[in-house]
Amino acid sequence: MAAKVKLDICIGDYPHTRKILNGQIGIEGVEPNFISVKPQIGAYRRMVRDVEFDVCEIAPTTYIIARGYGAPFIGLPVFLMRQFNHGTLLVRPDAGISHPKELEGHKVGVRAYSVTTGVWLRAALVEDFGLDSSKVTWVVDDEEHVTQLKLPPNVIPTPKGQSLNGMMAAGDLVAGFAGNAGVGRVGSPTGGWQEVKTDYPKLFPDTRAAEEDYYGRTGIYPMHGMLVLKDEILAAHPWVARSLYDAFLQAKVEWLEEFRLGSAATAFEEKYRKLVPIVGEDPLPYGIAPNIRSIEALERAAANQDLSPRRQSVADLFVDPEA
Repeated sequence: MAAKVKLDICIGDYPHTRKILNGQIGIEGVEPNFISVKPQIGAYRRMVRDVEFDVCEIAPTTYIIARGYGAPFIGLPVFLMRQFNHGTLLVRPDAGISHPKELEGHKVGVRAYSVTTGVWLRAALVEDFGLDSSKVTWVVDDEEHVTQLKLPPNVIPTPKGQSLNGMMAAGDLVAGFAGNAGVGRVGSPTGGWQEVKTDYPKLFPDTRAAEEDYYGRTGIYPMHGMLVLKDEILAAHPWVARSLYDAFLQAKVEWLEEFRLGSAATAFEEKYRKLVPIVGEDPLPYGIAPNIRSIEALERAAANQDLSPRRQSVADLFVDPEA
């Protein structure tokens, strides 16, 4: 009997990956060494900068950029997180912003220019509402994962000592993404810091309607987490891609059974249960064919937003384990 291939695997602990992490579902031919990085965003940087893991969950925009710069790993069509993004952009109520075009000439806050949420929403604002993204000054307060990335001139950092939340509160930003511009930090009475959410209105007040319209017209269902596999592992053991895919698919299928019965009722499940009426019975579709529109849309967005150094085909970006 051939020895199993030992792989360092770094993925998040989700209901649809848990049976892999706890060993209930094995990966054929593989001896996994699971490495936990919390938050998982830390693993993104370690993977694109140091190629630290054999298999890693990563943000899809980060991956597309890294692959464009020659990163020695390739995507598997296992998409671990999904969400629409129309509800993520907040506006100051006194800014007079009611249409995406009105963001032009103003400053808008986002954690990093390449953060996947921002890339997805900018693409929708450009393609669906005619926004000229180059006429918006994008203000960022974090470093980009891919160090080779050269940002366009309309992307600037927050002034020293300032935060996106503080700039939003002061009126220096007319809008910002909820994760940073909509959340501030204040001193806690017990020491340390605590988060304070600010109740700014959304650019799209009827978020549900905007999401349904977007998906109905485009068939695009934004992915926010995916798997990558080292090229050298794939070259030495081509079957590993199928083994990984089959294991993750089985784990998701078993989770879906509980999800559909209603026995899975965490906040995670409730999020996806709300998406089922829009996207169908499987809110986490894997594989190339069901996701090709979304893959092509994100690759196009990365190129159009001056993030990727070159255009890349689906075959450049993904190995098809079902082929």
